[in-house]
Amino acid sequence: MSAFTTDLQHSGIIARNLDETIDFYTRKLGFEVAGIFPNGENRCAFLRYGHLTIETWEGEEAPMMTGAINHLALDAPDIEAAYRNAQELGLEIKEDGIQSIPAFWDKGIRYFNIFGPNRETIEFCQIL
Repeated sequence: MSAFTTDLQHSGIIARNLDETIDFYTRKLGFEVAGIFPNGENRCAFLRYGHLTIETWEGEEAPMMTGAINHLALDAPDIEAAYRNAQELGLEIKEDGIQSIPAFWDKGIRYFNIFGPNRETIEFCQIL
């Protein structure tokens, strides 16, 4: 898969309260808001500190425990090629296949998720 990814893109954390989460990461830890986007009836924020980007969103119940990171995302410039490679490697792809969120960034995103050996979610994401 490394031939189809370029870098770590973001890590995802569900927010119990999105405004509180944004405030914590920006005011207390020095992150910058890279973007806030509509996510259905809710919002999703991307917070950046150096090379680390956190995607955090409202509308789901936050686990409120260690292990609360929801997913790790890798940057996949060619999502179709990455998806084919995941299939060829026999990776366990979540049943929803390639999805899109048009409201994120300027032109949207396309992504798919796989399960790692510990049932962790690994996302492959193309910013359009």
